Amino acid sequence: MKKTWLSAVFVGVVALMVACSTESPVDVEEDISEGGNTDGEFTVGFSISTLNNPFFVTLEEGAEAKANELGLELITVDAQDDSAKQINDVEDLIQRDVDLILVNPTDSEAVAAAIELANAADIPVITVDRGSDSGETVSHIASDNVSGGEMAGELLVELTGEDAEVAELEGIPGSSAARERGEGFNKIAGDTLDVVTKQTANFDRAEGLTVMENILQSNPDIEGVFAHNDEMALGALEAISASDNEDIVVVGFDATEDAVAAVEDGRMAGTVAQQPTLIGEEALETANDVLNGEEVEEFIPVELEIITNN
Repeated sequence: MKKTWLSAVFVGVVALMVACSTESPVDVEEDISEGGNTDGEFTVGFSISTLNNPFFVTLEEGAEAKANELGLELITVDAQDDSAKQINDVEDLIQRDVDLILVNPTDSEAVAAAIELANAADIPVITVDRGSDSGETVSHIASDNVSGGEMAGELLVELTGEDAEVAELEGIPGSSAARERGEGFNKIAGDTLDVVTKQTANFDRAEGLTVMENILQSNPDIEGVFAHNDEMALGALEAISASDNEDIVVVGFDATEDAVAAVEDGRMAGTVAQQPTLIGEEALETANDVLNGEEVEEFIPVELEIITNN
């Protein structure tokens, strides 16, 4: 009887040890898959619009480097330019009990639903590069897109002359970046240029190519193009190089590596340079301040400059 009782105890202990030894690696594996800093005191979730765009890849890299420097755990999720996915991603971050959420919206109106979910969970939200139409945010870190649009308009006027026929390739409808860059550009172009067409290419290079091909067919006298980002500008350049008119002036926005190379070799007239690394760094610096109870500015601007080959 005594041996039977001891055997039962032994089996129970072994079972407990096996259970513990199988649970521990799973927890570690989950931490590794999140790519976070497990030593961090705070966890920051980052819902980014798309990692298919080099600009946002650089921005996320800046954020990751600053998170490591500050000892913050950063969990990044890619919305893939899908507003519904972005809402689900933010909901997942809330379920993972993050301490703060950074949001780079795909659509400034649609993202409000995600921000309101975070508000209801008492999780502070900071918007990055693009703002939100509603919902409570503690800060917004971005370039002054209106000013950048004005810079692009002024460059086009300088290079094409007043009253030149130009086209505007617009970003994702509803995004604050598209609205603000368009607003700034048209402040200048409205009085000095003839904007014969405005068409969206959704911040996408392939769409920029297709849309520009159509514009060239219907508006053969186009002298200039302003694209709300470099991806669309580079797509437009492909369409222009395949046409009979390679003298069309193209100005982009973001100063991505490919765009700067196109400016340097004379194919592209200029690009408005944001600083995506700095935007990412500022986002994490601001998050760290908020998490440590410090007051932050509602809007933290990041300086712009125009890049040309002159």
